Amino acid sequence: MLNELKKAVCEANLSLADSGLVIDTWGNVSGIDADRRNVVIKPSGVPYKGMEPRHMVVVSLADGKVVEGDLKPSSDTATHLEIYRNFAGVGGVVHTHSLFATAWAQAQRAIPVLGTTHADYFNGPVPCTREMTADEIDRDYEANTGKVIIERFRSLNPLHLPGVLVAGHGPFAWGQSAAQAVHNAIILEHLAQLASCTLALAANATPIADALLNKHFGRKHGPGSYYGQK
Repeated sequence: MLNELKKAVCEANLSLADSGLVIDTWGNVSGIDADRRNVVIKPSGVPYKGMEPRHMVVVSLADGKVVEGDLKPSSDTATHLEIYRNFAGVGGVVHTHSLFATAWAQAQRAIPVLGTTHADYFNGPVPCTREMTADEIDRDYEANTGKVIIERFRSLNPLHLPGVLVAGHGPFAWGQSAAQAVHNAIILEHLAQLASCTLALAANATPIADALLNKHFGRKHGPGSYYGQK
């Protein structure tokens, strides 16, 4: 089972690199096993070119210790683990420093729902976390990054909002699998770019009505969905 997950996570990381969302060794993808005991994640600082399943690192969800692998796991591993521990149904997590989504994170602004393209994938604004305190940064920075994400989602549904902007840092996205998490990261970047272009053309643009938001999200997600083929 872990070998299959390593293959899937490796393919997702390569797909992320091919998407153009990452440069150099930035960004990482992880996936969790069906028993929710172990997480497979990209190794830290390793180039995407030539990356193979054998390079993936397996860590324990419980304590983050390496279970399998000769390489160090991603430096963002503790953030991924916090998301898995708190968001039921999430099977894959992605972190990037993609251009437009990171710009919104640096501006510390949520991405508003300015049109139905956004509403097709996010049932509300893409949320932005609060700034982290000096103590949170100095002590367990990566774990605390995860904790401020969880804090921001205290009254939100992470399956209806499959991504977040960490203030001053960048975006994280997730999905039911590593591949879906990459897909959602790509969508998140597109929405960030689309919102940037819209506000450049009309600085006073306002969010769409809730009725239109809920219609577009509902026709793609949930029991009443009817978009696509059954």
